[in-house]
Amino acid sequence: MLRVVDEAARTDAGRQRHANEDSYYACAPVYAVADGMGGAQAGEVASRIAAEAFDERTGEGTPEQQLARVASEANRRIFELAQEDSSRSGMGTTLTGLLVDGDEVAIVHVGDSRAYLFRDGELRQLTRDHSLVEELRRQGRLTPEEAEEHPQRSIITRALGPERDVQLDVHTHRARSGDLYLICSDGLTSMVRESRLREILAESESLRNAVDALVAEANEMGGRDNITVVLFRVGGDGADHDGPAVDETVVGLRDPEPDTGEQDIVPAVSPAPEPREPAARGAAPRRRSRRTFRRMLITLLLLALLAGAVVGAVAGIRSVYFVGQDERGLVALYRGVPYELPLGIDLYEPEYVSSVPARTLSPTQRRRQLDHQLRSREDAADIVRELERGRQ
Repeated sequence: MLRVVDEAARTDAGRQRHANEDSYYACAPVYAVADGMGGAQAGEVASRIAAEAFDERTGEGTPEQQLARVASEANRRIFELAQEDSSRSGMGTTLTGLLVDGDEVAIVHVGDSRAYLFRDGELRQLTRDHSLVEELRRQGRLTPEEAEEHPQRSIITRALGPERDVQLDVHTHRARSGDLYLICSDGLTSMVRESRLREILAESESLRNAVDALVAEANEMGGRDNITVVLFRVGGDGADHDGPAVDETVVGLRDPEPDTGEQDIVPAVSPAPEPREPAARGAAPRRRSRRTFRRMLITLLLLALLAGAVVGAVAGIRSVYFVGQDERGLVALYRGVPYELPLGIDLYEPEYVSSVPARTLSPTQRRRQLDHQLRSREDAADIVRELERGRQ
């Protein structure tokens, strides 16, 4: 019979957001991360509702049924609140929750927050992102490398709140003593590659060190979004632990502050608690300094190589267009190609922003609008005009 023998959790606003719309729940045997969307008065509320819903979990039914019931109830509350208050219209949240039960771990998942298993030095993703980019990757229209750098990788296709009913992914995973589970918002995975996540988990001397190191790494890589990390380890009854190192439940919301941006959605989502300064990493400072220097040197060399190519390609880039959606979710005409260079340098710029919300398009229209196919200005403009006429 397995039980939780150690745990640690932390949330951080990141480097580019003033508000934190993430919430988490950490109270053995249940752990969850919710990444809210909708602004300081909405995303924070949505994620908090999802996290706090676990306080009302009952032991009735199977672990999967318990998790599905909690998620469905959270969806109902968020949806009804958004209907009652126009200022919170469209708010939503991701939710990834795990429940340890005997030798199994049940999982409920919606959105692009993730759950991972770290076992025998290997890291394996247990959830599948409900995102536009992930769908394109599964269809073979994007390579894994292209998916990681795609400018619209934050667009999600499923979340709690935007719709009255939500489709949940619910499944059970067989666990074994020593397994380490990571649950996180996309503020971590959009900044830090899985290979680096694995290194940090392997190097850290404790779960608390690992949590601090993961948050610090995401901030070092740009910290463009809120970052939430929950870690817990399971062991047998005879494990040499006295019990969980942390016994926290939901991290509360901080006083609302204006946000500088929101996560794009189709139905959607994004991140809530008091940010803290990144704590020290678990790895030795000298080794860390060498690794940071190497990374900076490699980056500078790559930038130097790219600079020549970019200069020569500017004329070509500025002659092509594509249709996408802006940060507010409106259909837009862009000039350039849908990619970003290191340091957040965009290879595209908005040429025209329509009044058509992307979420109002049919699946067929959305596929056509979000395919990022490079076109002439006339062809791309015709698509936007057609969509605008359809709303009249």
